[in-house]
Amino acid sequence: MADIVREMRSRVLLGEFGLRNVHSTDFPGNYPDYDDTWDQEKFEKSFRVDIIKMEDDLLEFDMIGIDAAFANAFRRILLAEVPTMAIEKVYVYKNTSIVQDEILAHRLGLIPIRADPRLFEYRSTEDAEGTEIDTLQFELDVKCKRNPQASKDSSDPNELYLDHKVYTRHMKWLPQGNQSDLFSEADPPRPVHDDILIAQLRPGQEIHVVLYCVKGIGKDHAKFSPVATASYRLLPEITLLSPIEGDLAETLQKCFSPGVIAVDVQNGKKVARVENSRMDTCSREIFRHDELKNLVKMARVRDHFIFSIESTGILPPDTLLKEAIKVLMGKCRRFLDELDAAQMD
Repeated sequence: MADIVREMRSRVLLGEFGLRNVHSTDFPGNYPDYDDTWDQEKFEKSFRVDIIKMEDDLLEFDMIGIDAAFANAFRRILLAEVPTMAIEKVYVYKNTSIVQDEILAHRLGLIPIRADPRLFEYRSTEDAEGTEIDTLQFELDVKCKRNPQASKDSSDPNELYLDHKVYTRHMKWLPQGNQSDLFSEADPPRPVHDDILIAQLRPGQEIHVVLYCVKGIGKDHAKFSPVATASYRLLPEITLLSPIEGDLAETLQKCFSPGVIAVDVQNGKKVARVENSRMDTCSREIFRHDELKNLVKMARVRDHFIFSIESTGILPPDTLLKEAIKVLMGKCRRFLDELDAAQMD
């Protein structure tokens, strides 16, 4: 009985026609003979974070021993409440391209800007122009011309025209106030990628705009979101209930994503084993085979979250996670302050 209750509490089971054990576990005492009351010391011993992969703009880690509400809180904060710098205003001085002013402004606003938002303040609504502590300024000034060195027989625009493609590399930073001292020459504010195509021009066409970047958060506009994706999933768990051998082992291997099931040769027989259940996508393909569906148990661990953060390049993903933790801590402090104030009243 205790094992059944423990499985109900800690595993989501994947069946042929649905999922089991998906009900909430938020309230202690729901399961007989199972102590799930909150204990800080017990939580500190069981909770851990394991870094699985950390690259330039990608972080994958495991959060173990935590409730789904906390994992989802980090995801939502990363998407909508960690601030970044983005283009807010576009002053168009000349635009003779085929791209309309409002479309051009929208495209420019979505360009990720590599500037540390922690060095800036939120812009005051009363200040129309902004200052060096809350605004970054860029200029984009490109005019297309014919290439006098181009061959007369050429039809390639890349050879016929000069500056006919407007890229983010053409955006020039205009330091304001003491910003030159704040940022080094080796790492000035700039677009994260210098090869984003903004518009295409033909001889005589010109774009001259001045751009103003301010600090903001994703819930105000998606352009301020610091992540391309922030997602989590439960750790898959695959258990073979009995040995699976021969051609059936190869059939089992094909039912799962590559790398999940391995087929070894033992005493001249092919034998299946679970190699890495983490790579499974829980497609439940196994249930299409009557000879296999009762030999495999598929589940997900309820308190083991595989978390992935893909940064847009504005800040490293590990820094984004730290900033999300700070935001969550600030929310907790405000909530506690509200409780204290309510008790005093």
